[in-house]
Amino acid sequence: MKKEACKHFYLGILLVSLFVLWTIVVRFADVRPIGPRESLVGLSTLNAYVHQLVGVHMTLYILTDWLSLLPVAIALSFAGLGLTQWIKRKHLLKVDFSLLILGAFYLTVFAVYLLFEYVVVNHRPVLINGYLEASYPSSTTMLVLCIPPTAAMQLRSRIRNNACKQIVLGIIDLFTVFMVLGRALSGVHWFSDIVGGILISTGLVTLYKAFCLLEKKHTP
Repeated sequence: MKKEACKHFYLGILLVSLFVLWTIVVRFADVRPIGPRESLVGLSTLNAYVHQLVGVHMTLYILTDWLSLLPVAIALSFAGLGLTQWIKRKHLLKVDFSLLILGAFYLTVFAVYLLFEYVVVNHRPVLINGYLEASYPSSTTMLVLCIPPTAAMQLRSRIRNNACKQIVLGIIDLFTVFMVLGRALSGVHWFSDIVGGILISTGLVTLYKAFCLLEKKHTP
């Protein structure tokens, strides 16, 4: 188990490092004022090409925006489960180890989101309600690649009925794929935003799994 945890830990560090390198490239390579109101965009040639190819589909943007509330509800549900265990067991350290790690994971994801709200790498290729918004990395991509996959890891050990488990996990997989593709095809993000969201999300989820593998036993 320790060997498996180490493998996931180093892979997670590698993915997060790739995200950092990708961010540096996006910030400083091929930067031109191709965005709305002549906003500067990194990797402008690649981003402009993909954006022209995809176009803008605001209906898809609105749909994925509303559906992004579902991962938030999932996160709140697990936070509620952890709080319930804390109250019943009367000690924070008696809460399931995986739930404690999940709470730390949620805080990390939120911290990354806040960081890039203040450290703007790229702005959106379109104005939203007349405003120029930060778009790197794609926060919706982060949300759906961080919360549903970690929820699936939790549910694999918490759902006893195998048929029910497979159905729930299948729905989670389909939802995640639809949301990432939907966000990419909506045209409200540059290609580099989506790639950045995928890299940081897979890195953080892999690190989460590494720490969960250190758990000796699961207490339902």
